[in-house]
Amino acid sequence: MSNRFNLWVSAIQSDIENALATYLPTTSDRRGQIELNEAMRYAVLGGGKRIRPLLVFATGYLFNAPKEVLLPVACAVEMIHAYSLVHDDMPCMDNDTLRRGKPTTHIQFGEAMALLTGDALQAQAFAILAKTGDDPTLSVERIGILAVAVGASGMCGGQAIDLTSIGFPLSYKELEQMDQLKTGALIKASVVLGALSGQKRPSPKAFDALSAYAHSIGLAFQIIDDILDVTGDTDGLGKTAGKDIRDDKPTYVSLLGLQESRKLTEKLHKQAYDALEQFGSDAELLREIADLIIYRKK
Repeated sequence: MSNRFNLWVSAIQSDIENALATYLPTTSDRRGQIELNEAMRYAVLGGGKRIRPLLVFATGYLFNAPKEVLLPVACAVEMIHAYSLVHDDMPCMDNDTLRRGKPTTHIQFGEAMALLTGDALQAQAFAILAKTGDDPTLSVERIGILAVAVGASGMCGGQAIDLTSIGFPLSYKELEQMDQLKTGALIKASVVLGALSGQKRPSPKAFDALSAYAHSIGLAFQIIDDILDVTGDTDGLGKTAGKDIRDDKPTYVSLLGLQESRKLTEKLHKQAYDALEQFGSDAELLREIADLIIYRKK
């Protein structure tokens, strides 16, 4: 990854952090709401790679999307991601106590407040999308795309499969389907939402290429997660290492082994690059995000 790309990532991450801070509620004079607002900010601010907002921006640049549209769209996606992590960490789900190097939201604020935090973050994300201000028709389309990516046919559906698959071996096809919903759906939505924020609408051919790219990096992201759960440590990852094995969850490492899992990420890396050929050098940011996903250490 180039120095120029690293500088761009830092700049976008800073912009996202500042914008998220303004979109999140800050004031209330009622006990309960004060704690909820604090928990929402705790769950969202001060950490995270912001991969999904980076994808929104990098894809948006391909279609001349203005920053004032990309920023709220990217923040909405990140709030959805944060809400999913809050709920995912709860005892009824993965029951984890560490996220991004600090206590998970339910450990810090209690289970009931964590549940409300996730609910409120999801609602806030759609409120932001409804007020992007560029085109009401596009706003409605974006809301629909994100809703499908989050719901039973996307992230929640994938998580449901995950929960009911503990202790059961899955075939490669079944594992891929689960992860394309659980992880890949929101990654694909980030790419599509970025493309739909531009001043020119992508052609069907461009949409197909971006979908293929998103499919590859979404699957690669999950496989790298599975690999790091085995090879990483808790301090480096900022979350509990080795938990998938202890919980007997189906992963690419448990199905294919470490070596074959790494080979699969290399294949997906190439497929992501190949999907972007039609965009030439204009898609360099998307290529480097693929690199960032494949070579990440946490």
